[in-house]
Amino acid sequence: MKKLIVMSMIACLAISTVACGAKEEAAPTEAETPTTEADAEAPAEGEDAQETPEAETEGETAAPASDKTWVIAMDTVFRPFEFTDEKGEFVGIDVDVIKAVAEDQGFAYEIRSLGWDAAVAAVQVGQADMLIAGASITDERKESGWIFSDGYYDATQTFVVAEGSDIKSYEDLAGKQVVVKNGTAGAAFADSLKDEYGFTVKVLEDSPTMYQDVISGNSAACVEDKPIMADSIKSAGLALQIPEGMESEGAPYGAAIMNEANQELLDMFNAGLANIKANGTYDEIIATYLGE
Repeated sequence: MKKLIVMSMIACLAISTVACGAKEEAAPTEAETPTTEADAEAPAEGEDAQETPEAETEGETAAPASDKTWVIAMDTVFRPFEFTDEKGEFVGIDVDVIKAVAEDQGFAYEIRSLGWDAAVAAVQVGQADMLIAGASITDERKESGWIFSDGYYDATQTFVVAEGSDIKSYEDLAGKQVVVKNGTAGAAFADSLKDEYGFTVKVLEDSPTMYQDVISGNSAACVEDKPIMADSIKSAGLALQIPEGMESEGAPYGAAIMNEANQELLDMFNAGLANIKANGTYDEIIATYLGE
């Protein structure tokens, strides 16, 4: 009797085991396959994955062509090339040029508004990949390791004096002080003339402080890029004026890298710049800020 009971139990267990195994091995149909929220958002096989649009952040392009995001260092106040407008947005010729170039070439970037000295230092030490800040292309900079793009704007440097000043020529600066911004083409221009015309040079860190030094009478003149100075006098109503005949021969502005490993970015900048000049985008940018 016990034997029959044991045999019956074994048979039931065997049948139960076979039934369970069949259920686990059966592949679910497409309709039965569970769908998670993540699966619902994933692209179908064979389709290109696209990034979910995010809120725009200052200085970034839309969908990047690669995983690389290039860091672009700029000045903080160098109107009309880079400045903060009345809406609190960082704008300007340099800002719009890099945006248009990046869109044309399909790369992502991030702008870091650092101030002139800090921007140069950031590129030198590798904290930023490229400098775009109204940097004049000069032999001295090339010799010190700057690797420039093609020029994107031709500018001259000019002496600037207080409104109503009687300074009309370099000779009138004898025995006086001229203020410049550190490391700029304007500073180099002033240094090239100071011994010949007998004036001294004081160095400051940013343009607004330099302008105020002249307006307050601490210095007789400052030296600034002419388009920047003309725009600043007009837009901010500065009590300054530009004397005739006190400007340099000029040099083009260029974007600059200081590490050959970033040559790819420089090549894309040159290619994109050529394209936006050809399709009219560059002219629209210049007209927006300078009316040229």
